[in-house]
Amino acid sequence: MDLLYTAHVPPGDGPFPTIVALHGWGANAHDLLGLAPILNGGEALVLSPQGPVVFAIAQGVPGYGWFDLTRGGPPQPGEVKGAADAVESFLESAGQRYPIDPRKRVLLGFSQGGVIGYELALRDPSGYAGLAALSSWLPEELVAGNGSPDLSNLPVFVTHGTEDPMIPVDRARESRERLTAMNALLTYREHEMQHEIRPEALRDLIGWLDGKVLNPIQLA
Repeated sequence: MDLLYTAHVPPGDGPFPTIVALHGWGANAHDLLGLAPILNGGEALVLSPQGPVVFAIAQGVPGYGWFDLTRGGPPQPGEVKGAADAVESFLESAGQRYPIDPRKRVLLGFSQGGVIGYELALRDPSGYAGLAALSSWLPEELVAGNGSPDLSNLPVFVTHGTEDPMIPVDRARESRERLTAMNALLTYREHEMQHEIRPEALRDLIGWLDGKVLNPIQLA
């Protein structure tokens, strides 16, 4: 497994519902693992790989990302593709190490990690049980690069802060329009928050996972 990662492994033999948690710019593999005990009641395998781009937040303090932000403007599609390729390779190796239920793989990305989640879902909509994009955005370049796929069988959860100073809420609203055009099974929520995951957004996420992604598949 080429990417450093953290893991929350529930007790038992599996196979487990699996949440692939992709952190944002400047964070690391530990950033989202704190959500693991409350997602699916702690009974999901949560894998959080670390982005391959390394930079200095402060002297001696590294931060990590999935693609370079120093140029400004939209992300370079080639860089997003390369990062998504790395996550796909990671998941292939993880499938050999952990008892992952392939019917219940969920992508969860915060900020820049959400862009990688979008790319993975667009290139293989049937490979995932759902996609959650938190404080993120869906670039038009990714939609065009994947041929505007049909997402009619993919539950998608989007939440964003109306006061977000880093990724304005208008970008989430544009993402909503693009997802709707691809027929995604979309749940969209806005909250009065900044670039963060507030308790009300977390409650929405938990409800979406339980009610529209994992439990319906279990009962089928």
